[in-house]
Amino acid sequence: MRLSVIMPVYNEKATIEKIISRVQDVPVEKELVIVDDYSNDGTREILKNYEGKPGIKICWHPHNLGKGAGVRTGIRECTGDYIIIQDADLEYDPNDVLHMVQIAQLKNADVVFGNRFMGLHTGLYFWNALANKFLTFMTNLVYNAWIEDMETCYKLVRREKLQRLTLKSKGFDIEPEITGKLLKQKLKIYEVPISYDGRTYEEGKKIRARDGIIALYTLLKYRFID
Repeated sequence: MRLSVIMPVYNEKATIEKIISRVQDVPVEKELVIVDDYSNDGTREILKNYEGKPGIKICWHPHNLGKGAGVRTGIRECTGDYIIIQDADLEYDPNDVLHMVQIAQLKNADVVFGNRFMGLHTGLYFWNALANKFLTFMTNLVYNAWIEDMETCYKLVRREKLQRLTLKSKGFDIEPEITGKLLKQKLKIYEVPISYDGRTYEEGKKIRARDGIIALYTLLKYRFID
């Protein structure tokens, strides 16, 4: 089994080298597809040092397009059996990916989600956590599903299943779009505990309250319209 790790990046100079190293240390055959979304803080200069290194592919956006656009670019470049998204900060621990891969192999699963609420976590703002719970509830309600962490970054999906989806989101709404379209395909989603070390807004957290409203609209749109 070969894993493709998509890492959308925008202005992560402080963490980019650490997270690349942590992903490389995960003991599974993999390729790392990094998509720089026109960073302007020095991240691009750091990434140029990784160009041409074995197992690493770097894509460069000509201007800032958003996380969803970065994920879509990465999906097109992936060649592994499974694909997972890895944020470029240090909120998610790549060591948890190994367990997700093992579950995918054991269950012959098409989709495995990492569940932050089942594992060790810190740094979750109350209102952010509440919004996540509400959005997950709405996902279960409108798609007749039963998952506990819809907004998780760690979505491990069989490559052909993910590449089959026609994804359109450019921003953080890529998470509910992927989840909604996987559920509409009637794919069974397994969930496993993962750790989560949420950063503060002062440390660079990018998601805002309006993203929750957009996520709700996205869930409803792709359930009833698309």
